[in-house]
Amino acid sequence: MLCFLVVALASSTARAQARQETPDPGVNRIAAAGVFLAGAAVGLAAHEGGHLFFDVVFDADPGIRAIDFHGIPFFAISHRDDLSPRREFAVSSAGFWVQHAVNEWLLTRHPRLRQQAAPFKKGVFAFNVLASAAYAGAAFAQTGPDERDTRGMAVASCTNEPWIGALILAPAVLDAWRYFEPDAKWIVWMSRAVKVGAVLLIVR
Repeated sequence: MLCFLVVALASSTARAQARQETPDPGVNRIAAAGVFLAGAAVGLAAHEGGHLFFDVVFDADPGIRAIDFHGIPFFAISHRDDLSPRREFAVSSAGFWVQHAVNEWLLTRHPRLRQQAAPFKKGVFAFNVLASAAYAGAAFAQTGPDERDTRGMAVASCTNEPWIGALILAPAVLDAWRYFEPDAKWIVWMSRAVKVGAVLLIVR
């Protein structure tokens, strides 16, 4: 997993947000940054929860495995390696499916999220976008532990990993665009279409 990179990116974004936003009177910037990071942590938990859900559904014997990312020790949630390609694709994709669903809910219920004083929701959203960007970068470079989600998706679907990276990055870019340009309706439908397409890849 590349979650440690995402947490670092989310922390940096939180500090930038705390510096750039002018809080309402009486609002503590440090507290707002803490709430933002709590949202990012929930986003991380939701991503991993998606993997665990399908691990349990498919009786895939999930567990924790020590991994190494270019000399940095970390861990990953793993499962047995004899799943069928479609089940492997579902398990590997589940974290992104959760991210896409949560972002869709946030941007549909709160299309002008950027203008709202909602650090928790923004933390969740930031994690989802940054996680997708981090995973996409690893997929383009085809680097990182063998347990990375994009590699599992690529092997299971017989697709080159950089294409999986593009499929993961596209909805993140479109959702970020929606965040800054909430009135651009075509972006909304483009984002939704790409997310649905990512799920339909399971039938390949």
